[in-house]
Amino acid sequence: MSDYRLPIIAIATANGRGAISVVRISGPRLGPFIMALVKRPLIDRHAHYLPIFGTDGAAIDQVIAIYFQAPHSFTGEDVLEIQCHGGQAVVRQIVQHCLLIGQAFNLQLARPGEFTERAFLNNKIDLIQAEAVSDLIDASSESAARAAMASLSGEFSGQINNLAESILRLRLLVEATLDFPEEEIDFLEKYQARTKLNLIDEQLASILSRCKQGLVLRDGLHVVLAGAPNAGKSSLLNTLAGDDVSIVTDIAGTTRDKITHLIQLDGIPITITDTAGLRDTHDQIESIGIERTWQAIEKADVVLHLVDALHPERLLDAEIDKRRSRSSTVLTVINKLDLVDSVDTGLHELAISVKTGQGVDGLKSQLLKLAGWQPSQETPWMARQRHIDALLKAAAHVAIATEHAALDDRVLDLFAEELRLAHEALGSITGKVTADDLLGEIFSHFCIGK
Repeated sequence: MSDYRLPIIAIATANGRGAISVVRISGPRLGPFIMALVKRPLIDRHAHYLPIFGTDGAAIDQVIAIYFQAPHSFTGEDVLEIQCHGGQAVVRQIVQHCLLIGQAFNLQLARPGEFTERAFLNNKIDLIQAEAVSDLIDASSESAARAAMASLSGEFSGQINNLAESILRLRLLVEATLDFPEEEIDFLEKYQARTKLNLIDEQLASILSRCKQGLVLRDGLHVVLAGAPNAGKSSLLNTLAGDDVSIVTDIAGTTRDKITHLIQLDGIPITITDTAGLRDTHDQIESIGIERTWQAIEKADVVLHLVDALHPERLLDAEIDKRRSRSSTVLTVINKLDLVDSVDTGLHELAISVKTGQGVDGLKSQLLKLAGWQPSQETPWMARQRHIDALLKAAAHVAIATEHAALDDRVLDLFAEELRLAHEALGSITGKVTADDLLGEIFSHFCIGK
């Protein structure tokens, strides 16, 4: 964890040439630093057009400087944003000059995600919203962007907080009953504890369902195309991508290395990897490509095993099943349906013709189904695996509490403990209960300047 008494600086815009670049500085009491940098005080939340001079007295650039006085800023600290021309040489000079001036104020280069981390630690946003900032930047589709914005707006956090509040109220009633046993109140009946638990369980299930959809939007699916040479793997990749991503010829062994391409199906990111055809070969380069094919199969979420309808021998089935991850799915796709009269398909098998497009839409639908995508009118929240794990943990504790509630008031202490653990699990989602090492892991994946 950083020393949050020190100011930080970073370039907040992406690398490359552009109209403008933004340099962001955040820290406690930036007034003296601003005076040293621009030789004048800045009015809070006003745009100031002014020059920044180097140590030699020459102007580095004419900039727009905006000062946000704490706590009315993104981080909750004093923030200075400098908008300069977008040339990389200019923005680097400004950063270096700021660091030189900032030596007297212990100005530091920001770590990835440190601005957002400070916003979280200063209670400007919760942990769900902090993660949503990164997810919104990384969103690869409109659906993903909407889901990230739903989380950033506080909608997801509000649902978690409301649920946690319901659990807390019920727990406080239990604790009060335990403190005054002489009252001899039939707690479970008097306060409708079982009914309230059932409602909490239903709310948990609803939130979990939307989060699972958000996880699909965020993580997508990793699909590997595997099979014998000339089964149509490269042609299928080109069809799904809508472009000539992979070279297609009638020569066996044309694809010698992995070719990976990202596509969108209903807004779901699907990473598709075309691979070298699986066969025995004495070609050293092709052998390396085949070994990489097996490595890709071992890491895939879904293996599309392409089989040529003209040569339907299934010699690779056993080996693919042996080498795949136990959590993955193998879907056999019999291609070249246009060249045969009919094809018999079994469970987890589809027949298509890449050439005519027959069955390709059905394959896309099956991929979405395997990803776990269920189209609905509700916008999902952008979620992460840790959110799912915490919700499942909370649901497990609520289930145990429900089992205790099926008995009588003699187990109220155990009932209260399960409610406490469920409440704690929900708190870990928003960051009310969070270990420092988890924060480090989360924010280390942010881009610098955010």
